[in-house]
Amino acid sequence: MAGEKILIVDDEEGMRRLLSRILVREGYETNAVGNGDDALQAIAQDQYDLIITDIKMPGMGGLELLSELRAYDPRLPIIVITAYGTVESAVQALRAGAYDYITKPFETDEIRLTVAKALERERLLAENRYLHEELEGRYKFSGIIGNARAMQDVFDITASVAASNANVLITGESGTGKELIARSIHFNSTRKDKPFIVLNCAALSESILESELFGHERGAFTGALHTKKGRFELADQGTLFIDEVGEMSLAAQVKLLRVIQEHEFERVGGNRTIKVDVRIVAATNKNLEEEVKKSTFREDLFYRLNVINVHLPPLRERREDIEPLAAHFLDKYTRETGKKIEQISPKAIACLIAHDWPGNVRELENAIERAVVLAKGEILTPRDFPQGIQDQDQICLSLPENGGSLTDILEDLERQLIVQTLNREGRSQTRTAEVLGIKRTTLRYKMEKYHLLGNGEEESFDNAGGDVVEDGEE
Repeated sequence: MAGEKILIVDDEEGMRRLLSRILVREGYETNAVGNGDDALQAIAQDQYDLIITDIKMPGMGGLELLSELRAYDPRLPIIVITAYGTVESAVQALRAGAYDYITKPFETDEIRLTVAKALERERLLAENRYLHEELEGRYKFSGIIGNARAMQDVFDITASVAASNANVLITGESGTGKELIARSIHFNSTRKDKPFIVLNCAALSESILESELFGHERGAFTGALHTKKGRFELADQGTLFIDEVGEMSLAAQVKLLRVIQEHEFERVGGNRTIKVDVRIVAATNKNLEEEVKKSTFREDLFYRLNVINVHLPPLRERREDIEPLAAHFLDKYTRETGKKIEQISPKAIACLIAHDWPGNVRELENAIERAVVLAKGEILTPRDFPQGIQDQDQICLSLPENGGSLTDILEDLERQLIVQTLNREGRSQTRTAEVLGIKRTTLRYKMEKYHLLGNGEEESFDNAGGDVVEDGEE
């Protein structure tokens, strides 16, 4: 890439001029010095992307200079030049950390190609470092939106378990962010510099699943034209995230259990035992304890996976997170689309908070993306969202006229939602609780809190027998 700066170190002035001429023609900026001491002084005063140094020089030789340079910046790519017949010195340089060596006499194209490859490799390494640092920052628990008490409990558990090697089972409805939590556990663990490999069981047939997990040898089955590593092998020393683990067949569960217990397996069609060190983080939207009772999931595998359980609450149980999540997705998609949308209107926020979000955070993100794409103005209004979010089955919520804190607004919206749902369901508390997705005891508590109980309802609530007889119910 034009503009990168290269330091040339050689005691022969003619060689310095030749190398400078070749590299300047390629668009590089160069500086040339005649010995190791001057080279160290040069890198102390300026920044270089590459060093080219001769091996044989009076005073500080190339190998000694190499050692000093590696101590100064171990990432700095270094190419050594050596005379024909002294390749042993070049091999020593490679062992000491040089990128490559060139022997004199050399062709111009050899210099150009070697320099280009060294700089490209460093660019890729720098990009990889940047992406890894960005991933670590993205998956820090402090960077995940979740102000609700239930989510804070999740963060407390995952932060505690991240540093261990214990297997983790993440449960929760689809769209609640199970993979995000799995990645956070990995990137906050001692395995963060090792692979994080994902396998979605729901997307694979049983025969393909086994090959994906354990790999296969060439010729193991029709179409197996090449040997292939499985996810366990790829995740060695790192983390394997098995999504929708509840979709695994019993036969696949047996094989998974063996690997978890023995830390070894054979590829499909192979007989060589491969040992691995893999941490398992699994996720499911099923109740595996119920699946165990129905004999569709192995009890021993369940206990192997469920060493630590992390349950993610649905979005309807953490409504205080809807507004900050919506703001996050608005920022994300306005940047992606380049559209100038400043905010979501208070009325639209009210509609978002009132919606039950059966698809959870994923559904909210899709709704915001759709609204951003279709919006005509600079503020998202209810009209920019699907009808179901606009009116919540004709439940119309309004914001307090005098505004207020977020807590006050949420409580007011919750009260309105309970009142209107009760009225729609004929004051049946059982049906109202079902519609709102909460327990009936929780509904009764909230009705007391907001002074919504009628005289007859208060009496039935005080019934010592504990069974509530509600208005509108037998």
